Amino acid sequence: MNDVYSKSVIEYVTVAAETCLLLEHANECTRNDFVVRLLNLLPLLYGKAVALNVPEMLLDDAPERFVTEEDYQYVRGNVEALLGNDNVYLEVFHEQMKYSDTPIAAFISEDLADIYQELKDFAASYRLGMEEIMNDALAVSLEAFAEHWGQKLLNALRALHALRYSEDFESYED
Repeated sequence: MNDVYSKSVIEYVTVAAETCLLLEHANECTRNDFVVRLLNLLPLLYGKAVALNVPEMLLDDAPERFVTEEDYQYVRGNVEALLGNDNVYLEVFHEQMKYSDTPIAAFISEDLADIYQELKDFAASYRLGMEEIMNDALAVSLEAFAEHWGQKLLNALRALHALRYSEDFESYED
């Protein structure tokens, strides 16, 4: 069994929880502050996830899911409202791009809501304090990171970087 109390796992849990907290309270931030805070958190989250090995599952059933559709839509909607027209970006790594002559639009709010869902489910399972559940929640989180939300994080990070370093970023009125 992976040591669910190891320093590297606790650091991952901490950054995951901090990311969830920011996304849950996006509507309390200014757009610029939100973007800058994400540009600090997302690379840290990516680094913490990459540094961990996926543990073997210990239980027969997958960990419980805690995030509801309403939770997901709340986060997505608040981020979308905060970013406005800056929410959309062109997706270059989408599987369909190989076959398309036209750009494919993607949304930072959807990427972040997908990431939120995975992290919040993980953190909620971890909070239960049962080592087998914590281990399996870590395994599911890291497998999902490898399969989809790691790429979504990088895509959102790329779009947020472009927004932060755009000419009009500092002059934006919230």
